[in-house]
Amino acid sequence: MKLDDTLGADPWHFARPDLAVAYLAAFDLRLSSARGLFARRRMGKTEFLRHDLFPAARDRGYLVAYTNLWDDQDTPDTALLAALRDALVPQGMKGMIAKLRSPISKVKAAAKVPGIAEGSLEADLTTGTSDKALALRDTLKVLDRQKKQLLLIIDEAQVLARESHANFAHALRAALDIRKDSVKVIFAGSSEHTLREMFAKSSEPFYNWAPLEPFPLLSEDFVAFTIDKLNSMAKHPLTFKQGMHAFEELHRTPEFFKRFVERYMLYQTLGAGSALEHTKASVFSDEHFAKQWDRMLPADRAVITMLAKGASDMHSAAGLKQLGDMIGKTATKNTSSQALRRLQAANAIARLSIGEYRIEDEAFAEWIRRRG
Repeated sequence: MKLDDTLGADPWHFARPDLAVAYLAAFDLRLSSARGLFARRRMGKTEFLRHDLFPAARDRGYLVAYTNLWDDQDTPDTALLAALRDALVPQGMKGMIAKLRSPISKVKAAAKVPGIAEGSLEADLTTGTSDKALALRDTLKVLDRQKKQLLLIIDEAQVLARESHANFAHALRAALDIRKDSVKVIFAGSSEHTLREMFAKSSEPFYNWAPLEPFPLLSEDFVAFTIDKLNSMAKHPLTFKQGMHAFEELHRTPEFFKRFVERYMLYQTLGAGSALEHTKASVFSDEHFAKQWDRMLPADRAVITMLAKGASDMHSAAGLKQLGDMIGKTATKNTSSQALRRLQAANAIARLSIGEYRIEDEAFAEWIRRRG
């Protein structure tokens, strides 16, 4: 994710500058160098990181590197290195580098760049090296010569918890451990279960490395802002009450609410009710959910259906009887326990506390409820 990607104002973006400043102010206290944030997908987390936190940090004098590992789940090491290098290379050189057609190993910039140490800035831009841990150390050595602090924002950071990425995750942890004064890190993700394990299990590279907390979700202020924006352009205005009704029906999911607004803007004469029903039919009938459902074992389908419909105790006599009726054979506590473990491993559900679980993707939960 390049710095330039954050430029250009989105007229529908609901800015949260106070929240961005609060996160940065916490780093100013120097009590911690990292923070973990979780929120389900489509809840506005990524938009906040890119359009609020990124520019706020840059304005406060940070170098800023942002990467979304969801886009590079197989190669998070390459994605993170690209983000770091992009943050370190002077803005004036990016156009020149992009135009080069042949591979280069080093670029030297002998110039005075605001906020960067005078003299020679060497950024190893080799992309062919197979030793990503070594490339990470070399890239961070460039950072060590800078006058600015770095804010590293890792979105969908739970990807780093995969066993296949363990070596790079250990290298990243080691590199960041010795740079807590110069590098601040935001780990954000949509899988609460995996993030908790990342920071709570002693066998994980980032054990005890960052406090984890829920990302503050959008609510009435966001709806009011969006409805005001819509009404400034619409021939048939919507009331705040209509907006809140749609927001609630769409499970307070900002991405889905924006789809409702878009549908209404295009077909205003059909009314808010029509726009809402069209949006619900669209977002809760995703073909992806059917594929996800088909891959599940019968017991997993039964357990996640019970959770979607409000069941709370999977191990009680009543819960096991219901589970048994759904799978067509006697269910034991082991049946439900194994299903819950598989669903957590697949990031389908999150364990909130003892005996309390939540489906990670509310759209999937609604799809399950709507299919009957």
